[in-house]
Amino acid sequence: MGIRIFITGGTFDKEYNELNGQLFFKDTHLPEMLQLGRNLVPVDIRTLMMIDSLEMTDIDRELIARHCREAEESQIIITHGTDTMADTARVLSGLVTGKTIVLTGAMVPYKFGSSDGLFNLGSAFAFVQTLPPGVYVAMNGRWFEATNVRKNKLTGEFEELGNSES
Repeated sequence: MGIRIFITGGTFDKEYNELNGQLFFKDTHLPEMLQLGRNLVPVDIRTLMMIDSLEMTDIDRELIARHCREAEESQIIITHGTDTMADTARVLSGLVTGKTIVLTGAMVPYKFGSSDGLFNLGSAFAFVQTLPPGVYVAMNGRWFEATNVRKNKLTGEFEELGNSES
């Protein structure tokens, strides 16, 4: 069985409107990224929503959890905006058991060409296949347990809780 990928939006999938200078969502870049990365692992990609994570609600998180519980696959990757990724990971850790779930995202949109998204996606693929069941965040080549991670708003990096002031 392959890996289920749930798309929720976030910087990962944002595009730049050259006319008005705003970022917007059009469609997910995941198929292109998987092709560029020469992925050979079977995947099933489902778009659940295309929103900025700052706009994500408890209802959205419950929807993500329901899809995770109902997925046939035991290995799940979720692309997510970085601002509230840790919040969603904590919610999922309390609602989904028996599966390995890895949330990942990007600080720079994939379409910008200098994005960290492809690296983070590759890391998520490695972690989802090797970590035991649980919920994790994968960013910058590191993985974090869902209940012990935050985005440091001063550095823009993910860290374990209690590692710095924010």
